[in-house]
Amino acid sequence: MADFLLELLSEEIPARMQDKACTDLARLFTAELARAGLAAAAIETYATPRRLALIARGLPVATDAVSEEVKGPRADAPAQALAGFLGKTGLTREQLVARADAKGNLVLYAVTEKPGRATAAVLAEAVPAIIRGFPWPKSMRWGAESASTASLRWVRPLKGIVALLDEMVVPIEIAGIVAGAATVGHRFHHPDAITIGSADDYAFKLRAAHVILDQEERRRIIRDGAAAVAAAAGLSVVPDEGLVAENAGLTEWPVPLLGQFDPAFLQVPREVIQLTMRTNQKYFALVDAGGALAPSFICTANIVARDGGAGIVAGNAKVLAARLSDAKFFWEQDRKVPLAESAKKLDQIVFHEKLGTVADKVERVAKLARWLVEEGIVGSAQPDRSELADMAETAARLCKADLVTGMVGEFPELQGVMGGYYARAEGYPDAVADAIRDHYKPVGQGDEVPTAPVTLAVSLADKLDSLFGFFSRDLKPTGSKDPFALRRAMLGVLTLVETNALRAPFRAFTMAAGQGHMSTFGSGHDVLLEFAVDRLKVQQKEAGVRHDLIDAVFALGGEDDLVRLLARVHALQAFVQTVEGANLLAGYKRAANILKKESPLPPGEGGARPAQPDGRVRVAALDDAPSPSAADAAPPSPGGRGEDKKLSYTPEPAEAALVAALDAVEPAAQAAVDAEDFGGAMAALSGLRAPIDAFFDGVTVNDPDPVKRAARLALLERIRTAVHRVADFSRIEG
Repeated sequence: MADFLLELLSEEIPARMQDKACTDLARLFTAELARAGLAAAAIETYATPRRLALIARGLPVATDAVSEEVKGPRADAPAQALAGFLGKTGLTREQLVARADAKGNLVLYAVTEKPGRATAAVLAEAVPAIIRGFPWPKSMRWGAESASTASLRWVRPLKGIVALLDEMVVPIEIAGIVAGAATVGHRFHHPDAITIGSADDYAFKLRAAHVILDQEERRRIIRDGAAAVAAAAGLSVVPDEGLVAENAGLTEWPVPLLGQFDPAFLQVPREVIQLTMRTNQKYFALVDAGGALAPSFICTANIVARDGGAGIVAGNAKVLAARLSDAKFFWEQDRKVPLAESAKKLDQIVFHEKLGTVADKVERVAKLARWLVEEGIVGSAQPDRSELADMAETAARLCKADLVTGMVGEFPELQGVMGGYYARAEGYPDAVADAIRDHYKPVGQGDEVPTAPVTLAVSLADKLDSLFGFFSRDLKPTGSKDPFALRRAMLGVLTLVETNALRAPFRAFTMAAGQGHMSTFGSGHDVLLEFAVDRLKVQQKEAGVRHDLIDAVFALGGEDDLVRLLARVHALQAFVQTVEGANLLAGYKRAANILKKESPLPPGEGGARPAQPDGRVRVAALDDAPSPSAADAAPPSPGGRGEDKKLSYTPEPAEAALVAALDAVEPAAQAAVDAEDFGGAMAALSGLRAPIDAFFDGVTVNDPDPVKRAARLALLERIRTAVHRVADFSRIEG
């Protein structure tokens, strides 16, 4: 077995592309080897700013010899068919092999023995194919050959290739670059060539030349080094794994260094300073023991400086000061213009060609936010909802005003955040400023969910307006395409509703949103509800809730109170995980299957009965059939429709026991459902488990006596109806 080393040396590879490049290199290499019948025992990939490397461990020195067989015509086939097959395979008639097929006919086969190939030869073909087909997000051509579109493309100009199978150079040449055993070390510490012996000494020789090959090791050095430097100054690093990875992708010999900036810049909002340092300079922010932002930063150098890094720190501090001066300028200038004045410019920004300007959207959101408060959906516990409604409307009218400020123009990530700062600086109530700041939340899984009434009203109104607007213009998501982030918006609505237990039919939300768009949307409200349930399944699946349980509750129909729906689902999940729940489900399905067999035909064809208003399926002879009772064998019928007919037979003990259980369970379950105590409803239903088991064990449902048969089928229908008061168990898997 042999080890193969491939290094592709180039000018600087963007840090954001390096992880995916490692994954793609391993994938392409594995696929190319598989075509030749080769596989490595293990594959390692590495990336630094200047090189992409792969080590394949445990490669065979050659591929196995293979025998290829091609089926041809029958031995007695016409000469023309035989000639065509011989021409295709390049063989003579004498070289063909005849075998009998399953029918005893002699069939001709072309059998070709292919000897194994040296792995080096396979690699010599595979590597150029990988390089030419590499899926960089962005690539370039260079040099004189770049005039041709057929010239080599790479992320940055390719400078060299190392290709070693054990200690042997694999003969590879592409675009005039010939593979060898030489590479280069660190650009400043060791710019000269170094010769690699094999994959085994590759990382060692690079380290000796001030290049740390393993990106995970560089990340660890940066993470631990930054923490140590900060701790020495009595500070802590603001955690940022993305920034750790980016700095590791920018350095081959990382050295964290501590610097300071003018404390006067701390008057600028913290988010602005952190974003300036992170986005523009790739610096880590630091905080003091109290969690306040410190006038310090950590930059990551790529060299070990003779002066200990003082010159590097001074240069970085100077650049950061210029950046922070710009931010301070925007902060001061933006505050000279009231948010209400900035909001007037929103009519110059098109939200969407079919939905008008941002000013139009703000107007709709303001009305919807006020409606949510006035209807008591949001802030129902507040003593003065009129004041709350006023604040919600004010916050909604100002929530997009920062889009026209200089700061948000420079840092779009701060929209909302800056509006909150500007509102607070103008003296607006904290509730209004907080609502402006947080109205985009939640923006993803794990994000903070607003609970303050004003913020909740504006956040919910903003998302509902977008959902209704785009859906009513038939701009809903399709497949993997969701250009307006409507799936995220709906998840945001669901999270807001669930977290804050907002009690209102979902249709009420969409109807109110439609008022702002001057549209009834027709059946589109049902489309939005289906979309909401689909997103609810996604959300709850991540929380460990089975999708079939949501179907089981939603299938009952008429349920669009999302809080109540989820309460049913959670109670149902807890119930079906118990022994009683599993057994009741089995009994229900047995009853449902018998009823299904009794109604196999569609309406009008002699057997099927249409569904009744309560959703039950009518079974032949059930409506007029007397039913067994717990008292004197003459209660109302098991179908629960109030018939008062006497039975002509004495029910069997298990039959009477089931009727008695249903008489007790039905009102208890219904009362629990009415009180929205769905756990209690499940507990009541669990009382049917033993009577149902005994009924199926000791009673013949399809009795030869049609009266008994009809009454017992009606009893099964009654079981199904009782269970359906909580959920449609037929939708539950298992």
